[in-house]
Amino acid sequence: SQMMTVGSLFAGIGGFDLGFERAGFTVRWQVEIDPFCCAVLESHGERILGRDICDFHPSGETIDIVVGGFPCQAFSIAGKRKGFDDTRGTLFFDLARILRAKQPRLFVFENVKGLCNHDGGRTFRTILTTINELGYDCQWQVLNSKDFGVPQNRERIFIVGHLRGGSKIGRAHV
Repeated sequence: SQMMTVGSLFAGIGGFDLGFERAGFTVRWQVEIDPFCCAVLESHGERILGRDICDFHPSGETIDIVVGGFPCQAFSIAGKRKGFDDTRGTLFFDLARILRAKQPRLFVFENVKGLCNHDGGRTFRTILTTINELGYDCQWQVLNSKDFGVPQNRERIFIVGHLRGGSKIGRAHV
C-alpha cells in the first residue's frame, strides 16, 4: 500500500504533523508564518514551503490529506470574538482556497470550542457551507485533551472531512 501524504497549514511547531508521521503518513509540506515556529520546524529538518498562507499557492504533487489548526483568536472566548470581521478569521478562506486547489481526499481541521457558537452559530455554519460547496462531507466533535492522558484541560473542535465521489475510505475514529 502506498504511503498517504499530508500537507500541513498553520503548522506551528509541527505537533499535529508529528502525530501523522508517527501513524505512518508522510508530511510533504508545511506552511507556517511565525519565525520561532519555523526555526523549530527547520531544526527538525521539516519542509516548509510557505511562510504566509495568503501567498501560498500549492502546485505539483497530489496530497491525500490537508491538516491545520487555523488561527482561532478571532473565535476564542479569550479574544474579542470578532470572527470573520477579524483578518485572522478570514484565514479560513485561504484554507478553503487550498482545499479547492489540491482536492485532497481528506482533511482534518482543529479550532477552539468557541467556534461552534461564535456569532450565534453563523460563523460555524459559514465554514460548514463552504466545506460542502467545495465537495466535502464532514463530521466534527469537541474533544478535551484531558481525556487522552494529557495533563491539561483543553477543549478543541476537530472537523474531519472527505471528498465526495472519491474512493470510499474507512470511517475515521477520532
